[in-house]
Amino acid sequence: MLEEVERWLADRSWSAADRPLDQLLSAKRAAGTTVSVVLPALDEEATVGDIVEVIRRDLIDGLPVPLVDELVVIDSGSTDRTAEFAAKAGARVVHRDDILPRIPALPGKGEVLWRSLLATTGDIVCFVDADLRDFSATFVSGIVGPLLTDPDIQFVKAMYDRPLVAEFDGEFDGLGPGTGFNGLASGKTHGQGGRVTELVARPLLNLHWPRLAGFVQPLGGEYAVRRELLERLPFPVGYGVELGLLVDALHTVGLDALAQVDVGVRLHRHQDGQALGRMAAAIYRTALVRLARGHLVRPELTQFERGPDGFVPHTHAVDTEERPPMRDVEEYARRRVA
Repeated sequence: MLEEVERWLADRSWSAADRPLDQLLSAKRAAGTTVSVVLPALDEEATVGDIVEVIRRDLIDGLPVPLVDELVVIDSGSTDRTAEFAAKAGARVVHRDDILPRIPALPGKGEVLWRSLLATTGDIVCFVDADLRDFSATFVSGIVGPLLTDPDIQFVKAMYDRPLVAEFDGEFDGLGPGTGFNGLASGKTHGQGGRVTELVARPLLNLHWPRLAGFVQPLGGEYAVRRELLERLPFPVGYGVELGLLVDALHTVGLDALAQVDVGVRLHRHQDGQALGRMAAAIYRTALVRLARGHLVRPELTQFERGPDGFVPHTHAVDTEERPPMRDVEEYARRRVA
């Protein structure tokens, strides 16, 4: 590991407990900083309401001065009751297609995150995946904390354990709701999750961007960023968004402006192997673009499933679109002037 990274790990890696909530509220009041929390959601009715309820209870309604000023769920076309449950729990729900309708929406998580900048106003934007279980408000307060207390910090990723837990009928087998880490410690874990991180993202970062080798969860969906940085970055529309933002942030503001905070344990729904393959292809493509800013010869991925007559190929397009920095979008520029 580079000496610079070893120093960074000592200086820019913290625990959520290092910054108590009262310290964050004091810093927020003193600076007049506003915080927006964004949950990108697609068919997450089983979890999105619980996450919204925890954020409202612990970081908005239950405090003399809210830590979170804006709580928004961006629904990217759910066919279940995601929007209904999110709104009932207390979030403002905005449909992806209602944001910047001049530009037809593309499928993908990065597209939703990019458009969320037009649907929110906070000085700090905190992204949280909507499929988390046993959610704790420290996922928000932990990663927002360094941005509120240190003006030199621009981008904070959450780090956590990711147990690969057996699932059955949509629930974690043998755990049940609310068991959290205690249930995991009883022998229900099956290795560590983050398979795409270990097999694709971490090797890419260590080989090509070794200054980012200290990030424990480079692909994690929980991170907080100053708006003034986010609006300067391009957004890959698909699964490559986390790696793309991290690499581009490094080149834009430097390693010392980046940090990570330990928030404990992350439980969420795991993807099947073929979905992980498509995710890996998108992430690899994102890395290639940043290495060469060139074209893929064939931006497609062929996978195989066994059918009645043998293996059947299925070819999927690899995400190749990126959205420009939001400050270059006419509607966003007009809003800043208004």
